[in-house]
Amino acid sequence: MMAYSTACFQSTTLTVLVVEDEPLQRMSLMDLVEEAGYDVAEASDADQALIVLESRPDIRIILADVDMPGSMDGLRLAATVRDRWPPIEIIVTSGRGIPQLSSIPARAMFLPKPLNEQRVKEALTLFA
Repeated sequence: MMAYSTACFQSTTLTVLVVEDEPLQRMSLMDLVEEAGYDVAEASDADQALIVLESRPDIRIILADVDMPGSMDGLRLAATVRDRWPPIEIIVTSGRGIPQLSSIPARAMFLPKPLNEQRVKEALTLFA
């Protein structure tokens, strides 16, 4: 029985989708997510993130920058994720100020940039 629960625990590693248009920041966030014990997927903008979400049912958390080029910013991506994939948890970040609370979807969390590694890890743990 104990071996069974250990096997179940090992197979339930959560996957976090990091959505960041700046390559160095994306790589840094991906490293941080992996160091925190999560599997990681990446997207450089919201459009690519939607493609990843449509093809990867294992994504459980998205960590997205608000300020991105493309057809939608991180807040619109977060709203789309909340509508289409309600169980996915959402963390949005920005270095350009705090968005209005009304623009952040239910159950989503906002973290200001520059990101504090410990706060990111704590936020991921809350959703695990």
